[in-house]
Amino acid sequence: MTTLYYHHPDFLNHHPGADHPESPERLKSIAHALQDSQFNGLKKVLAPLDKDAEAKIRLIHNQAMIDRILKTQLTEHDQHLLDYDTLLSAGSAQAALRAVSAVCDAVDKVYTQQAKNAFCAIRPPGHHATPQQSMGFCLFNNVAIAARHAQKHHGLQRVAIIDFDVHHGNGTQAAFYHDPTVFYASSHEMPHFPGTGLPQETGVGNIVNVPLHARETGESVRKKYTQIIFPALRAFKPQLVLISAGFDAHKDDPLGSVLLVEEDFRWLTTELVKIAQQQCSGKIVSVLEGGYDLKALAASVAVHVASLLKA
Repeated sequence: MTTLYYHHPDFLNHHPGADHPESPERLKSIAHALQDSQFNGLKKVLAPLDKDAEAKIRLIHNQAMIDRILKTQLTEHDQHLLDYDTLLSAGSAQAALRAVSAVCDAVDKVYTQQAKNAFCAIRPPGHHATPQQSMGFCLFNNVAIAARHAQKHHGLQRVAIIDFDVHHGNGTQAAFYHDPTVFYASSHEMPHFPGTGLPQETGVGNIVNVPLHARETGESVRKKYTQIIFPALRAFKPQLVLISAGFDAHKDDPLGSVLLVEEDFRWLTTELVKIAQQQCSGKIVSVLEGGYDLKALAASVAVHVASLLKA
């Protein structure tokens, strides 16, 4: 078995604006980095477009929200504002449907042992999208939908989501706040957008929030994972580990002030792989979230995917 790398040209057709940090160039930088010979073992997968994608989205989101995205008619040069930094373009709906299709297909392939793990290089990202509202660059909550899909279609009782994006995944937390069958742990800068993710936000004991401060170092972040997040994840005994893989906690990222470097992302991934191997035969699906300095993003994704390949 190998590591799957999901990609598709449709993901480049979501255009949130010329000066928007969540640009198609992000995926181009990742694709270039993963052309290196060390990634020859990756199995590249063109993300499918599932005819039942909308039904899968309804596992998390309400119909009114879905209709706002899928039924807004736009010409090639139009844009439609969903909130102050979240926009639709003519290609956004197709990209969003294919993103959902990719993460669900990755869950299917990994859970049925057709692959050992997967990295989904998709956009738009998802972890800020609540069940009722698209926000924070995010249209549909890809990783939340993947978790529900794993439960509905594979009968899983315990799905874990680990989110190391520099921003708190308020949408993912909202989706599962009262659901003990999904564990959600997030490390994120505070005070920072979206303003959620305090340690006392614990759901029904299934939510673990670990705030980080500006200029926090990799050594400090590793200690918090070792002392707080990893023990809670082990205690949950997940049957599948999903990663909201945001790389904007890198020291060079323009939207965060945490000081992680590539080796910190390598360490995080390697440790998550170890836990997944102990708990669920290594079943991991990683889903791209943030990361807005193109050079830092490409380098960070490279070590992340290399760690998945070595699993």
